[in-house]
Amino acid sequence: MPITLSAMTPGFAAEVGDIDLAQPLSPADEQAIRAAFTEYGVLIFTAQNLTVQQHLDFAKIFGPLERSVASIMPGQALRVREEIADIANLTPDGKVWDKDNRLRQFQLGNRLWHTDSSFKQPTGYTSMLYCRSVAPVGGHTEFADLRAAYDGLDAATLDKIDGLIAEHSLLYSRERLGFTDFSEPERIAFAPLARPLVRTLADSGRRSLYLASHIGRIRGMDDSAAQTLLAQLIAHATERRFTYLHRWRVGDLVLWDNRCTMHRGTPFDDTRFARDMQRATTSDRPDVFAHELAAAGQVA
Repeated sequence: MPITLSAMTPGFAAEVGDIDLAQPLSPADEQAIRAAFTEYGVLIFTAQNLTVQQHLDFAKIFGPLERSVASIMPGQALRVREEIADIANLTPDGKVWDKDNRLRQFQLGNRLWHTDSSFKQPTGYTSMLYCRSVAPVGGHTEFADLRAAYDGLDAATLDKIDGLIAEHSLLYSRERLGFTDFSEPERIAFAPLARPLVRTLADSGRRSLYLASHIGRIRGMDDSAAQTLLAQLIAHATERRFTYLHRWRVGDLVLWDNRCTMHRGTPFDDTRFARDMQRATTSDRPDVFAHELAAAGQVA
């Protein structure tokens, strides 16, 4: 039986039915998922029952797996495999973390609008977050369609941002929340990298903003002016008309396109209620921004 699609909003986010991701995909199903991914940007697979290996096997269809950020943090014990980003509020022994837990302070940045791995080389291509347990209140995820947001900009803004190059770093997003307790290896690993503010998607040809709370500077712009522009663009891109809010159910796996979406987690009482979410992320091509950077006379 072919997969079924139910759009959550026109052209952005769709539920995918009649598929069990614990089983190998047929070529026809894989092709249909890729086509839906290109069209909708966010795909929701409900009622899945996946092992970690099955989760990773599905992710590998979209490219090489990343290692989690936590895996390069000195002294950080991992609760799950290093190919999984642990988006849970649990310690390695399975207890809900306390308020002063260092990883908690670090992961509060997930509540800012961001794009996974925009600060890495290569950048993130797909993310797929799998829900193993939910909080009874809060803990949802919002997504923003940066393609539609780009299409909704006025001509003067489009002209202003064309060719601009931004610097992305995990240091920038965490510093926004007052987290500055980085080790020297972390500062080296998260050194700023250049990314275009606007990109063209190879599979659809659509133009898209490329935004994240990880942006700290725009090359060639005064820092104050750059922050004002970024705030305006993020405010525009996260207007209700461009967003979808996902309310998690155990067994949901949500797949999204890091090239053209932003997302953020909504708050919940993370020192009281357990919420176990596990994410696999795949990498884009290492040279994906070569054309934009060369046109701007910039290097990564």
